[in-house]
Amino acid sequence: MKLSSPFTHFVFLRISVGRLLLSVVLAFSLGVKVFGDVRLPAIFDDHMVLQQRMAVPVWGWASRGESVVVSGSWGSEATVVTDASGRWMVNLETPAYGGPYSVGVQGRNRIVLENVMIGEVWLCAGQSNMGWRLSATSEGFEDSASADLPNIRIFRSERAHSPHPQEDVLAKWKVCNPESAALCSAVTFYFARKLHQELGIPVGVVLQPYAGTPIEGWMPKDIQLSDPRTRKVIEELDTESDNYDVEKARQQLARATELWKLGKRAGEPKLRTPSNWGHQYPGNIFNGMIHPVRPYGIRGAIWYQGERNAKDLAQAANYVNQLPLLIDYYRSSWNELSHGAVARDFPFYFVQLPSWLQDQSEPVEADAAWAVSREMMRLVSNSVKNTGVAVSVDTGDSILLHPIDKKPIGLRLAYLALKETYGRDFVGYGPRYRSHEIKGDTFIITFDSIGSGMKAGRNGKLDTFAIAGEDRAFVWADAKIIGNQVVISADEVRNPAAVRYAWAMNPTKRILLYNQEGIPASPFRTDDWPLFDEASYVPSVQDKPKKPEGYKQVTTKRPPMTQ
Repeated sequence: MKLSSPFTHFVFLRISVGRLLLSVVLAFSLGVKVFGDVRLPAIFDDHMVLQQRMAVPVWGWASRGESVVVSGSWGSEATVVTDASGRWMVNLETPAYGGPYSVGVQGRNRIVLENVMIGEVWLCAGQSNMGWRLSATSEGFEDSASADLPNIRIFRSERAHSPHPQEDVLAKWKVCNPESAALCSAVTFYFARKLHQELGIPVGVVLQPYAGTPIEGWMPKDIQLSDPRTRKVIEELDTESDNYDVEKARQQLARATELWKLGKRAGEPKLRTPSNWGHQYPGNIFNGMIHPVRPYGIRGAIWYQGERNAKDLAQAANYVNQLPLLIDYYRSSWNELSHGAVARDFPFYFVQLPSWLQDQSEPVEADAAWAVSREMMRLVSNSVKNTGVAVSVDTGDSILLHPIDKKPIGLRLAYLALKETYGRDFVGYGPRYRSHEIKGDTFIITFDSIGSGMKAGRNGKLDTFAIAGEDRAFVWADAKIIGNQVVISADEVRNPAAVRYAWAMNPTKRILLYNQEGIPASPFRTDDWPLFDEASYVPSVQDKPKKPEGYKQVTTKRPPMTQ
């Protein structure tokens, strides 16, 4: 970015807590001109990727009533006059992929953005498994070392949350090289690299991860108020915040700081803030991570979040309501704010939870919240237009919450995009349950997306299916692959009523169902029996296992992915 001179920009945030008025002064260098001159948010910078063949939104700030001209070196130009608050936005037409180009922004001053590419842009958001860096994964060292890919560009924001919508994030566009790839999200890197390899065009990723965050935090609070569970969370956190005492918080900080200075505490302590300022409060992640980058021109989105919403069965079951709400809001608001440039039904692909905790030993685990979460995501992918789910049940670990085996997940997301969004000849899914019929004591399930055919994940018989009669007592089933069907039975069940597949927290040690392209079937159930008794359900505690000294994850052995 070329500017006449840099400066330090100060943002003043005034927040009222009861009778207390706090003033927080945040100073950070944005490399832009003083207020009154044209300014741009961080997402418009050197090395960015703009979505091809789109009237991409470009926005910023200047003096009230100032004329701003935005021009692309490929020949497009757009002019706007700022509004009463000094805000402005234009829609700048982009050509088919190519570059490098430059983008000029002319007002009272002039900004020139260099090394701009035109290509495909994807939003990549979620919690820690989305943010997990390539350098910390099983093949990350080798893949980052060879990542000299100048036509992949990465915009990764620092974590931010706020009780109020924010105008900007801390981030810079980076050209993909071994250093920037190592710090990129592994799932995002493998997704972007596969798209780039197959499409042969520039790819930009807008990466917005925040660890340990619930889906409630990723969309505005006011659109969630009809959800009783969310409303209860809001009421509880607001009550806690009403009792917040800043003097007590300062005293706690002073004590903790003293312990830290004496080496008796790890990590420099920070002032405790009210609960409704925090990253668990509905809407606060959206305010800090999504609001500032919206409505940047994107083709679609990938989403990897859900661990924080699968603490128990009731919470996991509610995801079938929450995820469609988030998808619809992102789509509608992006479309509206971009003046129709970003599609109202842009593709949205998400990731099921991997495996975790103890290996499956029972035919069906009645309290497996992650199995319920996977089922909710499967149902959303079937019911919400232009969505898809990447299955990751054959990744994971019995001890650690963050599996190091991220490449299959990124590639499976890319398969979905390549097939569904770009129309390429790919198999997007593993075998998908489509229908069933019962013949005597035999339960026959028909699958689609079988690719070149179905197979067991390793030598031996499929041993992950469970079958039950009307008594709802599931037993292990005998399962045989015949063409695009799996024929299921059990000696103990003469009148079968339902089948479940891989219904457990961690079924990776079982023999799973795949297609020849190396993509596993999603866990599923054929019944609609209640997953818990709402009147009497008491969630069990979901404790994280302690990591044994010297413990190392071992990646799951699976059929090779051939695409």
